[in-house]
Amino acid sequence: MEHVATVRVIFGDTDAAGIVYYGNYLRWFEVGRAELMRRKGFLYHVMMERGVLLPVIEVSARYHASARYDDVLRIHSEILDIRGVRLTFGYRIEREDGASLVTGHTVHAFTGRDGRPVRPPAEFRALSLSNDNPLGKGA
Repeated sequence: MEHVATVRVIFGDTDAAGIVYYGNYLRWFEVGRAELMRRKGFLYHVMMERGVLLPVIEVSARYHASARYDDVLRIHSEILDIRGVRLTFGYRIEREDGASLVTGHTVHAFTGRDGRPVRPPAEFRALSLSNDNPLGKGA
C-alpha cells in the first residue's frame, strides 16, 4: 500500500539560491511515513504512550533533481518490509509536474523507552499477517 502526501516548499526550506536544502527531504520522508501510518490506524503518539518507539536506525536518499521555493511536492510512502523488530519504509518525492526529485528509504526499530528492541505491537503484527498485507516480502 502506498500513501501520497503533499507539501508546498516554503522560503525557509531553501538556501540562498532558492533551492531546497537537502536535509529537508528527510523531514518530508517523515511527513509521508506519519501520514501512511495514520492511514493504517497507527498513531505515533499512541504508540509512544504505550512505551513503543520507532527510531530511525538507517536512512538512504538519492537526489535526482532540485525542488525550489513554492514547488508543490508529492511524497509517495510505502512499507517495504518488516522483519523481526525492523520496519522499512520506501519513499519517492516528486514535483507536481511528475519530475522525480528524491528516492530513498528508512529503517526503524521497535524499541522501548530504554532503547532496547521490543516486539511490534500486536495490532501491527496482525496487520502484517492480514490478506491486505502492505508489508511486502518480509512479512
